Amino acid sequence: MESKGILLESGTNELEIVEFEVGSNKFGINVIKVKEIIQPIPVTFIPHAHKHVEGIIQLRGEVLPVVDMKKVLGLSAGFNDQQKYIVAEFNRQRVVFHVDNVTQIHRISWNQIEKPSDMYQGGGSQVIGVIKQEDLMLLLLDFEKIMVDINPDSGISVDSVKKLGDRERSDKKVVIAEDSPLLRKLLHDTMHEAGYVNLEFFENGKDALDYLLALADKGSDISKYVQLVVTDIEMPQMDGHHLTKQIKTHPILSQLPVIIFSSLITNDLRHKGDQVGAEDQISKPEIAELILKIDQYIL
Repeated sequence: MESKGILLESGTNELEIVEFEVGSNKFGINVIKVKEIIQPIPVTFIPHAHKHVEGIIQLRGEVLPVVDMKKVLGLSAGFNDQQKYIVAEFNRQRVVFHVDNVTQIHRISWNQIEKPSDMYQGGGSQVIGVIKQEDLMLLLLDFEKIMVDINPDSGISVDSVKKLGDRERSDKKVVIAEDSPLLRKLLHDTMHEAGYVNLEFFENGKDALDYLLALADKGSDISKYVQLVVTDIEMPQMDGHHLTKQIKTHPILSQLPVIIFSSLITNDLRHKGDQVGAEDQISKPEIAELILKIDQYIL
């Protein structure tokens, strides 16, 4: 499992999805986030823990929280006899997701993932994408939001930016590609706190690229219109690695500094951002570090 996503060439706009079941529903998680899949082992109950946390386990000397995905998704309690633990790592944390079954791995393109409609997803939905697979659909879950709901301190903090002090950056234009509504709101608030108020947000890499290409058509000096791009990696339609590659291979857009800001920045995967030419890569939720890097590349 650990090597699957690493084998994919950087910037191809492809990913591998681990399909798993909770109740009668099928979901997906990016294989890059999955460290291993194991059989359930005894859980130690933790008094007064969050209602979605079953307890903790010890795995090779490391203590990890176990998240009950049935409770997260509001389904009836109880797992079947094929239940599995998905051991995942993102946002510099490890966590175990308890699911009914893990079935297979799909290799797909990000443009096969549709953004869920506001009509049926609701404001608090954990679904960030719908993957159509022949006669069935997989729902791609926002695991970052699931973990922030459980532990708000694991998310982006405005307080860390306040410590950087006052600055004036209103004349600097930053384009940000981020599919999560929660993260867009947090980035908006923290960037404003840091003095960056001239922001253009996009829900995926394709929309951000279309916007940048339109600006490039206006002239050869792209810095007149935008000074820097911040991008997530996991996004429907076009991921951040492919967006970065498209920017860095364009005769005009290649002038733009690109910072990848993602929960998937690990020592094992950092080379993927390097291969597509990103100036820097920051792991969520280190927003203060992101602001300092923006300061460095934009001035």
